[in-house]
Amino acid sequence: MSEAETQAKKPVKTFRAGGVEASVWENEAPEGGGTRRSVSVRKRYRDKQGNWKDSTTFFANDLPCLALVAQKAFEYLALNESADEENTPV
Repeated sequence: MSEAETQAKKPVKTFRAGGVEASVWENEAPEGGGTRRSVSVRKRYRDKQGNWKDSTTFFANDLPCLALVAQKAFEYLALNESADEENTPV
């Protein structure tokens, strides 16, 4: 996959609470292993100049939002994995 394709790729689902978000990604597994899903977590904030920035560092008051979006991402993955397995031919 080229760098342009990687940058254009969008998450399958994103959960937000406050400035914290968890994004679910679908990735090709190596050697024809189908697809795998992963989750990335970040905090969005504005700097002093008003520009949007990302951070992977969280303050204590960010942790409830982090826990919430992580739980929602897990629920999404768990529920969709079950649905995918049901639709897979045996």
